[in-house]
Amino acid sequence: MKFLLFASRNRKEILRDPLNLAFGIGFPLIVLLLLSVIQANIPVSLFEIGKLAPGIAVFGLSFIALFSGTLIAKDRSTSFLMRLFASPLSASDFILGYTLPFLPIAMAQSALCFGVSFFLGLQMNANILLTLLVLFPVASLFIGIGLLAGSVFTDKQVGGVCGALLTNLSAWLSGTWFDLNLVGGAFKTIAYVLPFVHAVDAAKAAMAGDTASIFPSLWWVIGYAVVILIMAIFVFAKKMHSDQI
Repeated sequence: MKFLLFASRNRKEILRDPLNLAFGIGFPLIVLLLLSVIQANIPVSLFEIGKLAPGIAVFGLSFIALFSGTLIAKDRSTSFLMRLFASPLSASDFILGYTLPFLPIAMAQSALCFGVSFFLGLQMNANILLTLLVLFPVASLFIGIGLLAGSVFTDKQVGGVCGALLTNLSAWLSGTWFDLNLVGGAFKTIAYVLPFVHAVDAAKAAMAGDTASIFPSLWWVIGYAVVILIMAIFVFAKKMHSDQI
């Protein structure tokens, strides 16, 4: 349990930057409200709240990658990590210590998304809790992506990779805004190779109470999350034993 003290320190670091945290949580809610307004003024069911809410929840989690990547990249740019390398913490302890503080933030963000969706017509039932459970590995996936990026790039580069590239990929290749069948072809094929659309499909199935359809999609997310977190540990371990962190 050596990593718990390190996780506590990281939690305090995260809370010291409430402005960025508020933006990451608030921006998906603004998108949710805008799309709901559009839905209220068009004759077709394009942004039905029961399907839109889980998609926005997944999209919102992509901002967690930016926060986790920035935190570890900033630590690498100072002598803080160099001093900690003298401690008995292993690379997996470090990655776990960075991961844990972001999980409750991610779950709170998703819960807030569903809370706002309630006022937009979303029915509150046990499926909400099921959807939050499904979003747990999704959050782990995005945190892992951020930690992997932060272990390789500087904090400014992380802003481009996780802040611009990742959020756009997770938005356009997840089926949040539109049905991927409308595009089809190579675009749909590429989308289903990546984990984002599977995350949205699993969340939508959970929201609809279709438990049989959750795991075919969720296994993709879990597989990606495990691989990426292992890669983050491996890369971080290489940094620990090199002269350049």
